[in-house]
Amino acid sequence: MSARRIFARMTDASDDTLGGRLSTARDAIGLSLADVANRVGVRKESLLSWEADRAEPRPSKLVDLAGILGVSPMWLMTGLGSGPIEETSEMPLEALRLQLQRLTDAYQECGRLIADMARQIDRYEAKSASDGNGPDLNGPVMGRA
Repeated sequence: MSARRIFARMTDASDDTLGGRLSTARDAIGLSLADVANRVGVRKESLLSWEADRAEPRPSKLVDLAGILGVSPMWLMTGLGSGPIEETSEMPLEALRLQLQRLTDAYQECGRLIADMARQIDRYEAKSASDGNGPDLNGPVMGRA
């Protein structure tokens, strides 16, 4: 990949509140209220009340929103940090590159977690075999009373 370019960050008077920053970030990436609400797992009315500063999301929802909107949680809370990128003719390509990098990182992390789990299973099976017992098929099972 080529070197990353620096883009100007969007700021305006609506960035003074959490709701204004939510709305600005959502508009910057072109998602509707319904799209973001579905992705966060809340009703559209809840998101609307957050954007209107009538309510605030729980911290876990705030982190989810930041990820969906491509901004930092700190920027959503305070206005400091990584906010939405100002659109330029090169913006879509840069956004795609960033998404590809995020997906690549997530893919690598999944591979690492799978390998760790496989090693744990191998160690458990080796320990069980060396004890001469084999796997414990009569042990606790979910749903068994």
